Amino acid sequence: MSPGEAGIAILTKGGVHAGLEGVRCVVARTIWIFGDQLSLDHPGLRAGPRTGDRLLFIESRKRGARLRYHRHKLVLIYAAMRHFAAVRRAEGWAVDYHELAETEDFEGGWRRHLAAGRPEEIVMCAPNNRFEHAAVEALARKLGLPVRFLPAVNFLVPREEFAAWAKGSKRLLMENHYRRVRRELGVLVDDRGEPEGGAWNFDAENRKPFKDFAAGATPPAPPRGSTDAVTRAVIADVTRFFPDAPGDAETFWLPVTRAEALGWLEDFVGRRLGNFGDFQDVMAAGERTMFHSLLSPMMNIGLLQPRECVDAAVEAYRAGRAPLAATEGFVRQILGWREFVNGVYWLKGEDYLASNGLGAERALPAFFYDGRTDMNCVRECVEQVRATSYNHHIQRLMVLGNFLLLAGVRPQEALRWFTEMYVDAHEWVMAANVLGMALHADGGFMATKPYAGGGAYISRMSDYCRGCRFDPAKKSGPGACPFNLLYWNFYDRHGDRFARNPRTAMMVRSWRSRPEAERARIVAEAEGFLGELGDGR
Repeated sequence: MSPGEAGIAILTKGGVHAGLEGVRCVVARTIWIFGDQLSLDHPGLRAGPRTGDRLLFIESRKRGARLRYHRHKLVLIYAAMRHFAAVRRAEGWAVDYHELAETEDFEGGWRRHLAAGRPEEIVMCAPNNRFEHAAVEALARKLGLPVRFLPAVNFLVPREEFAAWAKGSKRLLMENHYRRVRRELGVLVDDRGEPEGGAWNFDAENRKPFKDFAAGATPPAPPRGSTDAVTRAVIADVTRFFPDAPGDAETFWLPVTRAEALGWLEDFVGRRLGNFGDFQDVMAAGERTMFHSLLSPMMNIGLLQPRECVDAAVEAYRAGRAPLAATEGFVRQILGWREFVNGVYWLKGEDYLASNGLGAERALPAFFYDGRTDMNCVRECVEQVRATSYNHHIQRLMVLGNFLLLAGVRPQEALRWFTEMYVDAHEWVMAANVLGMALHADGGFMATKPYAGGGAYISRMSDYCRGCRFDPAKKSGPGACPFNLLYWNFYDRHGDRFARNPRTAMMVRSWRSRPEAERARIVAEAEGFLGELGDGR
């Protein structure tokens, strides 16, 4: 039996910290590990187990119920925590673990932890979300805990470095950040720091339409995480303690160990990376993953490190097993967007979460929770996320995010929904992605133009329009695609703002050049559709 298997075998229900209960012991240091910090690069773990050190894990029911998180997300985090703790115990670490059944909140877990011996020092990686950082500081003051924060481990660009780079800029361009990081890390650049292949990105070679996909591309079935006794216990706990959470915990499908996560990385690089670039924007009914990596859930909790994912893809390219365009597209998602949105989150501060630059005030429609809508594209994406807690980035941005933008839904309600429903969602990643990219609520700080699109884009990139009662070719009248109506209504409402933007001025001019009667009819039909959406769940 391997050390990892041995650790899992002794991780019995309610018994992880049994050796500590009722025992007063000399504790030099407690290393508190959150469920999204499960990295072997954790600076508190690098030196290995030392006498007097304890690892602390707390499954707080209060934290798990902060929002109505999808059960797959809850299972992923708690099951990964329990497996990670078991392996560390097998390595010789003293582990104090508090499961959902006994732990209402972090304070309760800490009081039980302290009963076995008060540590001289408490260290933890800086939390990845602002509200968690504030909660730890408040708890430390209340209990008189000497907490020392170590650097965050899930990212390649430290917060302070990003802030120094961004200092004085009124608007940041992800492309500039991306090129800088690639040069500094030596990823897909030559000895002069110039990009391999002569270009920093290969969008022109990527993003083929649905018709090219339908001509013969067949996505391989995604892997499925194994469900052992530990994970089954978590599934039962999540079902019991979070009865109002969406999703079915029994259909959980993701890996929860480092070894399995590495297997998923290998599966992506070997079976899907080659077609990823061509079809990264394609959406197909019944195809939940296409050629996407499926690695963000594991990367965002530390089971995978961003650099090892990048290196695996680059190695495949150098070995002739993946084209440069697909490899660069994958690298850009990590070194570009992932690092960028985390940097923006910490740079902008708490006020960023209240962004509402377009004055959007509509309630989130109920069909974002129940899927009951006649718009086939929206229904497909919502039903998929309800079942799996996953959509790929174009489904999120150009179907769901696009609808929320065009409909004028309150950004904070949209942010809450995205954070609740997606297995890879955390406040740090969703803030800039939803408020900045999808909803343009930050006034254009993240994106120079809104990601607004009509029915034609969805029709070109998917088969969702087939069989839909709405026609993407109809601009108005009975059966017209709501995305077409809402698109032009959006530019009618915000025409003055976007007429000054070089990237949107043409759309405003096109709209305003139409006969007044036609514009009035489209606006009336759009407002009629919006009036039927209701007031949310």
